[in-house]
Amino acid sequence: MMRRVGHAPDAGQRYVVRPGAYAILPLGNRVLLTCQLSDFNDIQLPGGGIDPGESPLQALHREVMEETGWRIARTRRLGAFRRFVFMPEYNIWAEKVCHIYTARPVRQLAEPTEPDHVPLVLSPSEAADMLGNDGDRMFLRRYFGIG
Repeated sequence: MMRRVGHAPDAGQRYVVRPGAYAILPLGNRVLLTCQLSDFNDIQLPGGGIDPGESPLQALHREVMEETGWRIARTRRLGAFRRFVFMPEYNIWAEKVCHIYTARPVRQLAEPTEPDHVPLVLSPSEAADMLGNDGDRMFLRRYFGIG
């Protein structure tokens, strides 16, 4: 059984399953993240939804490029969690199945193409404090050995 992070699902609500792939990207003694700019800035592990016909790794490479402009290498799966959330950009309630990887950022090839996303580099402890969801925080803390 996959670990649930965050709020329990509402028994009366229908959820669309949304698998996604996300990465912890160590960059020297820091970590590469993305910040989604909106009414409140949401700091996230780079990544996103897996499109139909796409493998988790294909989605990860595509999403990291779209959100940060960086190419990555040496991906390794760390685990997964699920969370139940409302996704306003799609106007749906979703069961997000989040597959977490680590990878090495190789180089920034371009600016992000995903609207309202900017790359952000923080220390692991700053990232652990600022990440927008508990599952991302849990995996980042475990990866960097932060208590």
